[in-house]
Amino acid sequence: MSDGPYNVLFLCTGNSARSQMAAALLGNLGAGRFRAFSAGSHPAAEVNPLTLEMLERAGLATAGLRPKSWDEFCAPDAPALDFVFTVCDKAAAEPCPVWPGQPLSAHWGFPDPAAYEAANAAERRAVFADVFRQIQNRIRLLVSLPIERLDRLSLQNRLDAIGRQDPTAEDSA
Repeated sequence: MSDGPYNVLFLCTGNSARSQMAAALLGNLGAGRFRAFSAGSHPAAEVNPLTLEMLERAGLATAGLRPKSWDEFCAPDAPALDFVFTVCDKAAAEPCPVWPGQPLSAHWGFPDPAAYEAANAAERRAVFADVFRQIQNRIRLLVSLPIERLDRLSLQNRLDAIGRQDPTAEDSA
């Protein structure tokens, strides 16, 4: 594992909502300590417009965001990864590439706001906001970890524990 900043990849199937939100949140909350990336196994054509709206409302940068294939992070010039998190159940069930450097990985599942069929736009926005808050809760827990003081096994256990926590609950490290 690097001495920091730590390179973190968030994976989702389409890379249009949850993984984009997670990377933007970690880039903000963990600025200077973490470098966040996102990718998908089968990237969508574009980032979901409601994802962009949610990020902009939260004051997070959206310029240059695009769905990316996880293959970009297996290339020889890709950043060495310290952590890889799947944020959707489909991506967690797929055979992932072998990541160089043996990064720590964990599954942090969240409901897919893009798949939610709402009666109206306000309801869809509310679903995106709820998932955004859930992701934010887990990112806060990650940022609060004393990574430098934990051995690899202890750190893996803490990452897994974050993934098992109810994402709708407030921070509870």
